[in-house]
Amino acid sequence: MKPKDVIKMAEEKNAVMANFKFLDFPGIWQHFSVPISELTESVFEEGLGFDGSSIRGWQAIHTSDMLILPDPSTAFIDPFFEEPTISLICNIVDPITKEYYTRDPRFVAQKAEAYLKTTGIADTAYMGPEAEFFIFDDVRFDQNSHSGYYYIDSKEGIWNSGRVENPNLAYKPRHKEGYFPVPPTDSLVNLRIEMVKVMQKCGIYVEREHHEVATAGQAEIDMRFDSLVRMADKLMLFKYIVKNVARRHNRTVTFMPKPIFGDNGSGMHTHQSIWKDGKPLFAGNNYAGLSDLALYYIGGILKHAKSLAAFTNPTTNSYKRLTPGFEAPVNLAYSARNRSAAIRIPTYSASPKAKRIEVRFPDPSCNAYLAFSAMLMAGLDGIEHKIHPGEPLDKDIYDLGPEELATVPTMPSSLDEALNHLEEDHEYLLKGDVFTIDVIETWINYKRSREIDALRLRPHPYEFFLYFDI
Repeated sequence: MKPKDVIKMAEEKNAVMANFKFLDFPGIWQHFSVPISELTESVFEEGLGFDGSSIRGWQAIHTSDMLILPDPSTAFIDPFFEEPTISLICNIVDPITKEYYTRDPRFVAQKAEAYLKTTGIADTAYMGPEAEFFIFDDVRFDQNSHSGYYYIDSKEGIWNSGRVENPNLAYKPRHKEGYFPVPPTDSLVNLRIEMVKVMQKCGIYVEREHHEVATAGQAEIDMRFDSLVRMADKLMLFKYIVKNVARRHNRTVTFMPKPIFGDNGSGMHTHQSIWKDGKPLFAGNNYAGLSDLALYYIGGILKHAKSLAAFTNPTTNSYKRLTPGFEAPVNLAYSARNRSAAIRIPTYSASPKAKRIEVRFPDPSCNAYLAFSAMLMAGLDGIEHKIHPGEPLDKDIYDLGPEELATVPTMPSSLDEALNHLEEDHEYLLKGDVFTIDVIETWINYKRSREIDALRLRPHPYEFFLYFDI
């Protein structure tokens, strides 16, 4: 779609506003709107100004002027505005140099796609994330100098099986038993279907929806795979739709990896493959029908997994999910069908076009543009250096003895540890100027100062249980 097509679309839909969306550094959409009369073809070339110093992780106040540059191929009619509004996803441009902004996550992803083509290995990277989330009925939290707490609730929560609800109709999924009973135990099917319908209207191809394993409204809606940047765009739209449809029904959604103690967290298993000239490159005659190139790609992911975690699992809460016993794959191994491995090779279809790998450790708190790009760069490094992943692990990892388990590397146990690994292992990310030293250093400093240190300074409610009587 070209700028003139966007303007025509706005006219046909009787749009009265144009809305511009872009991503901050951690990974949350920001936006502003203009009257439709301001949406001219020149906007797509010259951009519109905003204050970059007010965006997390971006410009200092003395260099705050930035431009958004709308991407016409991303246009859609926003389903949540009362007045007809056309929305566009934007890139960020420096107003002086007219160069794309290196800390714009979308630009990082665009550079990753461009770098892939320069390698000659492939021309397209496909990503297919399975972003899990929770739908809650009530969420409260606070932290100040003398108190701190959180409280979440769901009519589906098994903890409410004895609550007076006038009447309590039971049928609440037990812990780890939400995958996937029919209604009335699954009480959110109609809400998820509404989410799917809105996604389809916005151009997202949905393959399935279902309740997930945990109690209290855990859900999953799966999109058809797409190329790296387009898939990251769609994941942002996916999150936007899920949250706003839930709000229509006086409910709320979180993509926080581990909001509930004692039950499964939300992951984002990410299917991926690379293609060249319309042909898949991961199908072959090796283990699980993989090609040499696919095995080397796996080798690169496993080699760099600990530094990848800084982008694929970028919150302190991420590591409350990455613990043994809750389906989170902390052990760095690969296998066909074995869901306890960090990388699984799905075996649903024998078609070469369906041959892919599923990286299972990412979670949906990630900035998809950065996470997808980092995984691609790790896989390409594996191909370049022919890093073989070793033998597959087809046993249940949780049943391995201590001696055998000790030979299997594991994911970092904290965000701090992941950032330490990123400091030591990031050369593979710098190829093609995809990630820059500035982006990596800014990411590390932001995470340490705004999240790790902020959490470290505050007492935790459970510490009172452990230590108050000391």
